[in-house]
Amino acid sequence: MQDIYVSDHYAELNPTWHEEDSPWKARQIEEIIRKNGLRFDSLCEVGCGTGEILLNLSRAFPKVRFSGYEISPHAYQRAKMKEKSNVSFHLSNVLEEEDAKHDVVVIADVIEHVEDYISFIKGLRACGRYKIFHIPLDLSVQSLLRAWPIMNLRANVGHLHYFFKDSALSTLKDCGYSIIDYKYTASRLELPNQALSSTLMRLPRKLFFSLNPDLAVRVLGGYSLLVLAE
Repeated sequence: MQDIYVSDHYAELNPTWHEEDSPWKARQIEEIIRKNGLRFDSLCEVGCGTGEILLNLSRAFPKVRFSGYEISPHAYQRAKMKEKSNVSFHLSNVLEEEDAKHDVVVIADVIEHVEDYISFIKGLRACGRYKIFHIPLDLSVQSLLRAWPIMNLRANVGHLHYFFKDSALSTLKDCGYSIIDYKYTASRLELPNQALSSTLMRLPRKLFFSLNPDLAVRVLGGYSLLVLAE
């Protein structure tokens, strides 16, 4: 499956590389950093795409050094043109870089794409103290009943693994992480350019979530999980 990122196949299916989602994702990451009072001088993003999340974070934390690691030549070329004095991009697998040590490591919407995601998550432990994972919660009652939402994610954006909150948190714990904090993020409610089905489900999801967040997410879906771990 890695071939779809090294070739132009993923770029052909997703020509924007989801850049339009980056300001929203950066805000979620900034919020959990500030909420937990993290002190850090360096932050890297694994699977940084075209670099827009890091560029947004660099405006929030101007004194921090940022590094992005990406295996897709297409995405890397676009990111490289945006480098700044405190933001650099690297065409490499971070797990193969001996000196890739950072205070904070961001892994946003990545693990679901990696074939051997268990070894990948374990390997990230050596890259820095704090990890911030953003994990789409693709498994819900409605997604299993309809089936096509999950199959579309597999075909169009390369999701190989599917999580709900408990399986995501258990995976990180099984890989040796301690969970510091986590929260749901309303990805299908707040991100731009959503499908008509997501637009129609926005109000029911929001109302149900206000009554019982865990049950709402498990039944109706539409949310992701942001996790701070070490």
